[in-house]
Formats: sequence, structure tokens, C-alpha cells
Amino acid sequence: MGSKVNPIGFRIGINKTWPSKWYADKRTYAKLLHKDIELRAAIMKKLND
Repeated sequence: MGSKVNPIGFRIGINKTWPSKWYADKRTYAKLLHKDIELRAAIMKKLND
């Protein structure tokens, strides 16, 4: 049986780039990831208004 592969993850680096580029160490990665998600949601909400 085969497994399904996420097409975006599969093509990253071939014909797509990551939506954001930032680096963090292990201790701050989760906090920065949540901030990134919150910021993207706020921007999208502002643009849709």
C-alpha cells in the first residue's frame, strides 16, 4: 500500500519556496512560530476588511 504525500511539502525546493524564512533555536522556535501564525492571521484579517 502506498502512502499519500503532501504536494506542497513534496515540491518545496523544486518549484516553490517556503512562505516565510526565519531561524530560531530550540528554546524559542515554538514561541516564534506562534507569533508568525498570529501575525499572518492579523494581516489577512486586515486585508479582508
